[in-house]
Amino acid sequence: MVVVNSQVTEEEFIEAQKNWELEKLYVDLASVKRKALTPVEKKLLRGLLCGCSPAEIANKVYQSRSSSTVRVYLSNGLYKYIEDMLGSQLGHSVKVKNWSHVTHLLEKAGYKKNWFDLKSITTFIKSTREQETELLKVKSPNIQDWGEAVDVSGFSGRMKELTTASKWILQQRCRLVVLLGMGGIGKTAFSIKLAEEIQDQFEYVIWRSLHLCPSIDVMLNNLVQILSPTLQIDQTATLNTKISQLINCLRKVRCLLVLDNVDSILSSNDGDETQVQSSVAASKPDLVSQIQYRPGYEGYGELIRRIGDSQHQSCLLLASREKPPEIAVIEGEKLPVRSLKLTGLSKTESLAILKTKGLAELEYTECTVLIDWYAGNPLFLKLVATTIQDLFGGSVCQFLEHGTLVFGEIHRSLEQQFNRLSELEKYIMYWLVLNPDCTSVMTLKTNLISGWPVRLGQRLILETIELLQRRSLLDIEAADLSLSRMWRDYLIERLMEKDFQSWTEF
Repeated sequence: MVVVNSQVTEEEFIEAQKNWELEKLYVDLASVKRKALTPVEKKLLRGLLCGCSPAEIANKVYQSRSSSTVRVYLSNGLYKYIEDMLGSQLGHSVKVKNWSHVTHLLEKAGYKKNWFDLKSITTFIKSTREQETELLKVKSPNIQDWGEAVDVSGFSGRMKELTTASKWILQQRCRLVVLLGMGGIGKTAFSIKLAEEIQDQFEYVIWRSLHLCPSIDVMLNNLVQILSPTLQIDQTATLNTKISQLINCLRKVRCLLVLDNVDSILSSNDGDETQVQSSVAASKPDLVSQIQYRPGYEGYGELIRRIGDSQHQSCLLLASREKPPEIAVIEGEKLPVRSLKLTGLSKTESLAILKTKGLAELEYTECTVLIDWYAGNPLFLKLVATTIQDLFGGSVCQFLEHGTLVFGEIHRSLEQQFNRLSELEKYIMYWLVLNPDCTSVMTLKTNLISGWPVRLGQRLILETIELLQRRSLLDIEAADLSLSRMWRDYLIERLMEKDFQSWTEF
C-alpha cells in the first residue's frame, strides 16, 4: 500500500472545491462511516469529483500505471459510504456501478454547487427507479492480471479499429471477438491497448499469451482461481466440468479475458515442397490441411465454442494469425461473435514509425515507397528502418536502390508462416506470383484446373482460397485476389533459390 504525506494529499485535486460542497460531503460521509474520512479517502473523492478515473488518479498521484490500489480503496470504502449516505437520504437503496457514476449520483443529491434541493431530487429519482436499478453494484474490487503483456505506452493510430472493437464489446455486448492478421501486423499491441481503453467497464481484466502453449487444464485452473478464489478446484474433474465452472464465473462477474498468440496451439503443415511430388504421384485425395488444433490442445476449441455460444456478461478476446475453426460457424454481423482483421497501418501512421526510428523527413517520397513495399506492417517497418540506419547511413533511397525487401527477421517471419501451408495452398501462392494477371476467384479456378498435376474440383479450390484468407495471407475483396509486394518478392526468391522443377511448367 502506498503511503502519502497528508500535506501533499490536501493539495491534490483541490480544484474540486470550486464546484462541490466538499465540507458538507466530508461531514455526511463521515456520519455513515462513523468516523472522519482519512486524508487518502478525501483525496480519492476529490479526484472522482474532478472527473478522473482510478487509472488517472493513480498516474497523477503515484506515477504508476497500475490502478489496483486506488480501486481497492474505492470499492472497499468510498463507494460503500456513498451508497449508505444516499440510501439513507432517499429512503431506498442506491448502487454505485463504477467511478463514472459517483459524480452523477452526488450531483442529483444536491452536493454540486448551485444545484436544486434534495426534495426535488428525491421526487425525480423516485420517478426513474427503473434507470437506477440498472446501476449494478460492483461485486468485487477491479482486478487486473496482465501476465506478460508488453508496454504499449507508445501505441498510436488504429483509432478506427479501436472504436469498432470497443463498440462491439461495450455497446453490442459481444461475447467473443477475434483479432486476425499476419505476423508483425500488431495484434498483440492492439489487444493490450484495447484492454487498457475499456478496462474500467470490467470487474476483471486478464491477459494471457499462448506462446508457450500452456495446457488447457493449467489455463482453466488459473482462470478459475483468479475469478473465484474460494472455489475448490477438483483436479479430477472432466474438461467439460472445468469449462462449465469458468463459464459460471463469467456469468457472475464481468470479465475481459484476452488470449494472445492463439495460432501457437494450431497445427501447421511444417512440410517441404519436395513432398509435393510424392503426394501428386500417389494422387493423394486430401491436399488441403484444414486449420486444426495441435494434439492435446483440442480442449481450447471446446472452450472457445462454449464461450461463444453460452449466455454470460463477459468477453473473450482472441488474437491470432489464423482463424480458429469454431469461429466460422458462430460469427456474424448480427451475432455476439465477431472477427476483426488488422491490415497495414495508414501512410500517416507508418510515417510516424519511420520518424521515431530517425529516418530523414527529407525523403518523404522514398518513405512512402517503403511503406507500400511492406504494406504498412509496423514490425517490418521497424526492422527495415534499423537496417537502413545501420547499413545505409539512414538513406532510404540507397536501400530502395539495393532492391532487397525480404531479409533477416522479415524473411524468417514469412518463412514460418509459409511453412504452415498445405501443398495446394503453396501451389496457389506460387501460381499467383507467376500469373499476376489472375486477379479474381473465377480466373483462378479456370486456370488452376488445367495447371495442377492432379485434377481439382471446385470444392478444393474454394476451400484452399478460403484457408489462405483465414491464415491472413491472401486479401480478397469483392472476389478480387491480391498478394502484397513483400509476399511476391519472398516467393520469387524461393523459386530462384531452389531447383524446384515441378513449378517450372507454370
